[in-house]
Amino acid sequence: MSDEFRRNLMGPEPTLLPAETEVNAGLDAGHEALDLVEKHPTSSLLWAVLAEEAWTEGRTIDSYAYARVGYHRGLDSLRRNGWRGVGPIPWEHEPNRGFLRALYSLGRASSAIGEADEPERIEKFLNDSDPTAKAAIEGK
Repeated sequence: MSDEFRRNLMGPEPTLLPAETEVNAGLDAGHEALDLVEKHPTSSLLWAVLAEEAWTEGRTIDSYAYARVGYHRGLDSLRRNGWRGVGPIPWEHEPNRGFLRALYSLGRASSAIGEADEPERIEKFLNDSDPTAKAAIEGK
């Protein structure tokens, strides 16, 4: 019996967030995430992009703050779309990637600032959401 078969019978269905058409169009058109987030403050994707940019620039605290906002905005969106605190949030569904990237960025930044339990909790949450997400984010 496959693991996929067991997962569907024993656990909740995957949560699939709605597409952020305007956000993606703005990014594709070359607009800065910082400008777009003023119009789309609930977008986990934009907060994740800001966290990643800050991290790349060595601004660890800014990365942490942006990722924390993206994480919480993502939780709000997940709940609005049927998530009940557990269950898959698949990376393969592109609209989920903003939340997963924010979650990853939060774990990385929380580790860098020396938080005790947060990095481990986030690692588990990311892996429980989709075991392939971390490798996809890291480009492996």
